[in-house]
Amino acid sequence: MTFATVEVKKWGNSLGLIVPKRTAHQIGLKPGEKIEIEIVKKQKADFFGICRGGRPFKRELDEHRDIIG
Repeated sequence: MTFATVEVKKWGNSLGLIVPKRTAHQIGLKPGEKIEIEIVKKQKADFFGICRGGRPFKRELDEHRDIIG
């Protein structure tokens, strides 16, 4: 299985994907061939809200007394 990150582009009234040349060469892909793809949408990370709803951080001083001093 080969993975590639591609950008979705407008192509008339549809959307199109361009397979990078390196990836096409790697798997021996030729024009006109039919392929099967799995689509996984990448999500933008919101680093300020990434832990929202999680438990607050807890200091565990007793476990690390030897490191802290």
